[in-house]
Amino acid sequence: MPQHRSKHFQKLLLEYSHETDPAKRHHIEETLWQEYGSEQAIFVLDMSGFSLLTRKYGIVHYLSMVRRMQLTAEPIVESFGGSVIKFDADNCLAVFPQPLPAVRAAVALQLAFEASNLITSDDLDIHIACAIDYGKILIVENNDCFGDPVNRACKLGEDIGIANDILVAKEAMELIPKDTDIQSKTLDVSISGIKIAAYRVEYR
Repeated sequence: MPQHRSKHFQKLLLEYSHETDPAKRHHIEETLWQEYGSEQAIFVLDMSGFSLLTRKYGIVHYLSMVRRMQLTAEPIVESFGGSVIKFDADNCLAVFPQPLPAVRAAVALQLAFEASNLITSDDLDIHIACAIDYGKILIVENNDCFGDPVNRACKLGEDIGIANDILVAKEAMELIPKDTDIQSKTLDVSISGIKIAAYRVEYR
């Protein structure tokens, strides 16, 4: 069944690409959103220092760290009600029903890696940046997702975030209740030439 849904998704995309009638194109787009659309918080984890560590110690060394990251990240994400969509290289992409549990999972992950780094040598220490956004996305087979919130979260986590960061886009932060214990500072960042309001969570 999941494989069927993936093929159907690809078929609809191809039909959209080949269709010249605007009304029919609109209908195909609506069908895609009806069948695969979801409104969720997007969570991106990016490991820091890939190029430096790989160059210094080799790809096997770094891949061993990636595997440890995966084994740590998935149960923590799930414990806060999230679902891992995929691990891609040294990244983790997950979804949560709302931004608040995504932020709490990000804090838990940062603290978990801080604790594990106390018992590993410096060359095996894992440092991460996390980013969170919220909005309407397309989810296919629960192993891939697409949409503007996904793009923004990836850009925040991979291009803007540095080690130990938790960055939250304004759209997501506005959905976090004011009476929570989440503390943050505003940021103005530019992603692909577009200015985006975001927040850096202060969790220590």
